[in-house]
Amino acid sequence: MTGWIQHLRRGMPPRQFARYLVVGAGNTLFSYGAFAALTAILTPLIPYAYILASVLGNLICITFSYLSYKFFVFKTKGNYLREWVKCVGVYGGTALFGVVLLPFLVFVIRRHTSFDKAAPYFAGAVITLLSVIVSFTGHKNFTFRSMDSPGRGINSTDAEELR
Repeated sequence: MTGWIQHLRRGMPPRQFARYLVVGAGNTLFSYGAFAALTAILTPLIPYAYILASVLGNLICITFSYLSYKFFVFKTKGNYLREWVKCVGVYGGTALFGVVLLPFLVFVIRRHTSFDKAAPYFAGAVITLLSVIVSFTGHKNFTFRSMDSPGRGINSTDAEELR
């Protein structure tokens, strides 16, 4: 178990992961604000405006998140379009991960606890925590991976934090 924890820790430098969490909290607030604002703007114009607000909001918010992570967490230079497309892929993969895992976790929680009605909420919380780790790892090793160290996902910021 200790080897697994060391491997995980090496892949998640504490200061960089802390910045990721802080920026992620800001991204979450921005995301909900954008959804709410777009819903309010579009509701008088079209029926079911919240659906279009969700789609447009997601594109805007993924872009906002991408730029936030690029400049404040992973600190990469250039490669804007390539990294943005990869960022969309990481978010899509993380969402798929959650959708696939959700029914399994709900079943397990209902089967092994007395939290029948609350099982989806507990499962959602677990998936949220796992998604933070999965998306950080995906962004670090795929979206913002340094070209200097293929497959390693280590950039100059990581090197400083690992010392």
